[in-house]
Amino acid sequence: MIGRISGTLLAKQPPQVVVDVHGVGYEVDVPMSSFYELPEVGKAVTLLTHMVVREDAQLLYGFITLGERNAFKELIKVSGVGPRIALAVLSGLSVDQLVQAVAMQEAGLLTRVPGIGKKTAERLILELKGRLTQALGSGQPAAVTSNADILNALLALGYSEREALPAIKGLGADLSVSEGIRQALKQLAK
Repeated sequence: MIGRISGTLLAKQPPQVVVDVHGVGYEVDVPMSSFYELPEVGKAVTLLTHMVVREDAQLLYGFITLGERNAFKELIKVSGVGPRIALAVLSGLSVDQLVQAVAMQEAGLLTRVPGIGKKTAERLILELKGRLTQALGSGQPAAVTSNADILNALLALGYSEREALPAIKGLGADLSVSEGIRQALKQLAK
């Protein structure tokens, strides 16, 4: 398996790039989030990669950050989600937005990505819940977990998801769950 490549960026044609590594040009598909972070053609580049071997092709996918690669690996484990759809998700959402959408069960956010319908979005949320934050490690914001806990508390208190989500969105990242619930209730009381 090829886990990382370093070389000279030869060409950029979204979503594919060509990286020259000691005379061998590797075609690598990258999400748009990584594509925008690439240097100019002719400059040195390093990409973390994931290789997919199929009957008819050997495909290489590249990422600027470890978080993107780990999210890609988790996405392609979901039934019905292949590498192309995983790239589309990572092109449409940042890793943090994906984690938050899964934690907050926001299927609507996922359906904005081309190629993701309502059923696929619900399957992503169901299968990635808990697994995604584990795969990405402790580098993910704790606010995502506490916001999910705050949302669940508000739902248990009888508020609808439509009422609770806007109240949670304005909360600070460094709040405890109890303080977050208190502030969300103040927002809802207005």
